[in-house]
Amino acid sequence: MKKKLSILLAVMFTLSSLAAVTGCAKKDSGTILIGGLAPLTGEIAVYGNSVKNAASMAFDEINAKGGVLGKQIEYKVLDEKGDSAEAINAYNRLMSDKMVALLGDVTSKPSIAVAELAAKDGILMLTPTASAPDVTKPGSNIFRVCFLDPFQGAAMATFAADSLKAKTVAVLYNTSDDYSQGLASSFKTQAEALGLKVVNYEGYGADDKDFKAQLTKIASSNPGALFIPDYYAKDALIATQAREAGITVPILGADGWDGVLTSVDASNISVLNDVYFSNHYSVQDTSEKVTAFVKNYTAKYGEAPNALAALAYDAAYMMAQTLTTAGSTDSKALVKAMSEIKYEGVTGTIQYKGSGDPVKSVTIIRIVDGKYNFFDKVTPK
Repeated sequence: MKKKLSILLAVMFTLSSLAAVTGCAKKDSGTILIGGLAPLTGEIAVYGNSVKNAASMAFDEINAKGGVLGKQIEYKVLDEKGDSAEAINAYNRLMSDKMVALLGDVTSKPSIAVAELAAKDGILMLTPTASAPDVTKPGSNIFRVCFLDPFQGAAMATFAADSLKAKTVAVLYNTSDDYSQGLASSFKTQAEALGLKVVNYEGYGADDKDFKAQLTKIASSNPGALFIPDYYAKDALIATQAREAGITVPILGADGWDGVLTSVDASNISVLNDVYFSNHYSVQDTSEKVTAFVKNYTAKYGEAPNALAALAYDAAYMMAQTLTTAGSTDSKALVKAMSEIKYEGVTGTIQYKGSGDPVKSVTIIRIVDGKYNFFDKVTPK
């Protein structure tokens, strides 16, 4: 009886061991999990879906060529609805799923919240589009593809002075948003350094929809240009009211304006004439990388890719190049490889010199008759 019991226990132990091995084998499915965070629903869903679509396309291309390290890349992107708390919850789920690296988040506030967790975990985080300075501060494992907000703000002030020959400028910004505040501050600092007079520096709240009081004050000052650093839905609303208030001067913005044409009715599209905003690339660029990207993205999704899509596409390929260079999925090896990367992408040459913030060119886009037009390009010295 004891002998039979011993045999039975041995068999059960063997089956248990096989089950454990089988479970591990199933878990190691021959894929490398890259996590993604993006606002796929809500007010800024166009941003999140552009990032998701472009990154998905890039990873599909990479996988079609054999993947990396002998494995296919699995890209799992979760909807954080543009909310920091949602982003944190989604990040924790991806960590539970054993993601190797994070591509995201998309906007600055959720990215900062997630970056603080990623820094503690030591995992490689690459945001394609979050441009607030604080995003990469939590740790040396946090990187971004886009240029920073202070550079955008300073570039647009320089553009106002050098290209538009403005002598005075006004600023209208969102006091509840880090992105908008940072851009407004850097624009004002650079404008004053260049000798421009900032005749108005007006703020509004996140939920405000009526800007007539601020715009009436600005109109009475008759500035040479008006800088409005916010995201496209709010930008469209303010631009419409600005024109109604009699403000006819050029309106300036940053990359948050990308997508604004979708938020203004075709019958009223002229309110966006002479809007100039800084961006990361232009679909009118004739380089081979850009033309191929624009052609493939448009064929796949039925619309031209915005700048966020271009940045996300570069981010995905940078992830793949980093994995290849590191030769493993070890977090420390990945962080080291990313810090030393030199990548030639759709949005330009990307390198890091002592921080997770790249130095890149900025493209100036002008809106005329409902179309985005390449206007100028500024390369930082």
